[in-house]
Amino acid sequence: MPRVAVKAHDKIPHPATESLDLATIMRTLGDPSRLEIVRLLGEGRTMICNDIAAEVGLPTSTCSYHLRLLREAGVTRARASGTQRLVSLRADELEDRFPGLVGVLTR
Repeated sequence: MPRVAVKAHDKIPHPATESLDLATIMRTLGDPSRLEIVRLLGEGRTMICNDIAAEVGLPTSTCSYHLRLLREAGVTRARASGTQRLVSLRADELEDRFPGLVGVLTR
């Protein structure tokens, strides 16, 4: 099981950068909907689930499921803001761990 880094103010668990696994990331991104979400977030946007769901044409519950898988694989970061979760791509961390990967994924 990968080590999870949790900050005191951040109750949403994310894998530590050094534990990101390329095979897990690629398996997670094998789904076209998840790849579309990554490309959307690759534009540097931070978005909430409802907005992502609307942009990619998914029901909110399905989008939430895909976002959880992306977060657990270490591809995205979710930050609590009231009752919302602001989702962004972990572009810098992914680029540090796997140089060139973000560019390939967001093309």
